[in-house]
Amino acid sequence: MSRTYLKKATLTSVSNAGEVRETVTDILADIAERGDAAALEYAARFDKYDGNIHLSDDEIAEAASKVPQKLKDDIRFAQDNVRRFAEQQKATVSDIQYEIVPGLIAGQKAIPVDAAGCYVPAGRYRHIASAVMTVTTAKVAGCRHITVCSPPQPSEGVNPAIAYAAKISGADKIMAIGGVQAVAAMTYGLLGLPKANIIVGPGNQFVAEAKRSLYGLVGIDMIAGPTDSLILADQQADPFIVATDLVSQAEHGYNSPVWLVTDHRPLAEEVLRLVPGLIADLPELNRENAAAAWRDYAEVILCSDREDMAATSDEYAPEHLTVQAADLDWWLSRLTCYGSLFLGEETTVSYGDKASGTNHVLPTSRAATYTGGLSVHKYMKIVTWQRSTRDGSKAVAEATARISRLEGMEGHARAADVRLAKYFPEEDFDLTADG
Repeated sequence: MSRTYLKKATLTSVSNAGEVRETVTDILADIAERGDAAALEYAARFDKYDGNIHLSDDEIAEAASKVPQKLKDDIRFAQDNVRRFAEQQKATVSDIQYEIVPGLIAGQKAIPVDAAGCYVPAGRYRHIASAVMTVTTAKVAGCRHITVCSPPQPSEGVNPAIAYAAKISGADKIMAIGGVQAVAAMTYGLLGLPKANIIVGPGNQFVAEAKRSLYGLVGIDMIAGPTDSLILADQQADPFIVATDLVSQAEHGYNSPVWLVTDHRPLAEEVLRLVPGLIADLPELNRENAAAAWRDYAEVILCSDREDMAATSDEYAPEHLTVQAADLDWWLSRLTCYGSLFLGEETTVSYGDKASGTNHVLPTSRAATYTGGLSVHKYMKIVTWQRSTRDGSKAVAEATARISRLEGMEGHARAADVRLAKYFPEEDFDLTADG
C-alpha cells in the first residue's frame, strides 16, 4: 500500500477520557443512590432551568406555535422520509419457522423493546433532526413508550422546534432535562418515567460516557465518539465541493476528524488551498469548531490507485463516507466499513444528517468495523423458539445426552435421558459419552 500524508493529524479524537469518566461515575453513583432528588439537583445545576421538567400537552402546543410554518413543513418532510425508510427496514425482518428435522420446528420472532429513551442534544447546536431520527424509528419499530430528553435553555426550556419534531414523530413524553442526569433518569425510571430498555441518540462526551457506563443495565445504540467523515475523490471530483463538504462536517466540533483520500495530487493540493478560506467565511461558532478540527484532526492522504484508496477507507472505517469518483457501482461493491455511504456529488452527508431518510445516528471511532447505525432493528429483539413432537425429539435427545456427558455436564444429559425413558420406554439407548 502506497500512502502519502499531505496533511497529518496532530491529535486523536480521544481526549481527557479519564477525567470525563470520573465525573460521570460520581454523578451516576449519586443518582443511583438518591434517585429523583439527585437527578433534579443536577438538572438545576447543569441545565440552569427552573421550569417544568415534564412538558405538558399545552406546553408542547405552545412550543409548536412558535415554529414557523415553513420549518414545520421541512420537519414533516424529513420525518416522512425517515419514517418511510424505517418502514422498509422493518419489512426486512420477519417472523419465521422451519422444520429442522421431521417433528422439530424452530422459529424466529421479532419483538420491539417496550420503552425507548431518546436523547436529543441542544447545546452548541439545536439537533432538530435527531428528534426525528431517534423517535420515528422507535415508533415504526413498535415501542410502546418513547421518552425524549433534551437540554433546556434557561429562558425557553426545550427548543420549540425540537419539541415539535419529537411530538409529530411519536414521542410519548418530552422532558426538559439534559446531560448525565437525563441518561440516568431514563435508565433508572426516575421522574415518573418507565425504565428504558434502550437509550439512543447523540450527545456530548459526558452523555456518551454515561451511556457507556450504564450499558448492560440498559441497551444503547452504540458507544459514540466525536463525529467523523471521509471523502474518497478522484480527478473528476470538483475540489470546491470536496472542500465544502469537508468543512461542513468539521463544524460539528473541535475534535471532529475529517479526511480526504485521493489518488490525484492536484485535487488534494487545491482542496488544501480552499479549505482555510471556506472556514474563515463561516459564522463565529462554526468557524471556531471547524478551524480547530481542521488544524488538529484532519488528514489529506494521497494513494496510488482506487484499490489503495478503498483499503485506506476501510481501515479508517468512517462514520460518514462520501465517494466523488468514477464508477460508483465499483465503490458500492468494494467498500465494507462505514456507517453511512454517500455515492456521487449529487448527495452529501448533510442530506443524511437532516432530511433524506437514512439515519444520522451512526458508529464513530472505527466502530463501523463491527456495527451499523441506528435503525428499526436496534429497537427490536430477534428471539428464537422451538417445539417438537415426541418422535421429533428422539434423535436430538440422544445427541444431547452423549454430547453433554462428553462435556462433563451430567445434569444436561439427564434432562434428555428422562424424556427418552418416558417417550420410548421399550427402546434401549446407548447414551454413554463414547457412544
